[in-house]
Amino acid sequence: MIYETKEVTEDLLGGLKKNNYTRRIKSHFRAYGTGYGFLRFFMIEENSERIGMISEFNSTMMISTFEGKKVSKAVLKELAGVISLVMPMQIELEEEYGLKLAALVEDEYFADKRTEFAFVTKNELPDMDVNELPKLDDVYKILAQSFPSIRDSYQLWLTDTSHRVRRGLSQSFLLGDYTTATIQYIVDGVALVGHVATVPEERGKFHARRLLYWIGERLNKDGFEVRLFARPHRVSYYEEIGFREVGVDHVLERKSDE
Repeated sequence: MIYETKEVTEDLLGGLKKNNYTRRIKSHFRAYGTGYGFLRFFMIEENSERIGMISEFNSTMMISTFEGKKVSKAVLKELAGVISLVMPMQIELEEEYGLKLAALVEDEYFADKRTEFAFVTKNELPDMDVNELPKLDDVYKILAQSFPSIRDSYQLWLTDTSHRVRRGLSQSFLLGDYTTATIQYIVDGVALVGHVATVPEERGKFHARRLLYWIGERLNKDGFEVRLFARPHRVSYYEEIGFREVGVDHVLERKSDE
């Protein structure tokens, strides 16, 4: 059985497996709680036993399971039915179930493989002039040139990012006025890097590479593990910076309506 719930607590979330999907769910809860319509939580049960949880935030669905629990074929089929009703733009879940679920919703979604990387520190923080508290409008000016979804939803991006920054769940960095990167969440000692961009006229000059290395060393020095996700063909690029591959998964993306 899958049902919406507002009975979400830190203790409950603490029972989920320690992975990116759980950290995403935690970041949603810590940022907004259960009182907003754009964020919903669902419980996954089988035979009156809690199996996992779902968060749906701004049309992105995160799915994670509790420690020691497995998702059966019957539950996957029910989950596919829920997805067909809700129709989120993107679904993220443990690799063990990604392709199995994709096969059940293949008319509406395709599975996109990605690689997870973790930064390996050399304990050598470069002397770089990085702005750790930039104005978000300055960050937006760069991101809008690389991410159409952000360019077309400025107010949504600004509201969510500033909200998370104020709660210590996110942080943006700015190198000059040309390259930026944002920590999408800081949860359970892990900082996830995302939204890395450089203005078109400065691309190819290794700015993003230098900034990512600096962020890895800077946050590692503060006691955080730094991770990011990228497409598999970027493995060598991130390894050269100082990241190592630690896993893969498949993100389900909704097919175009066209």
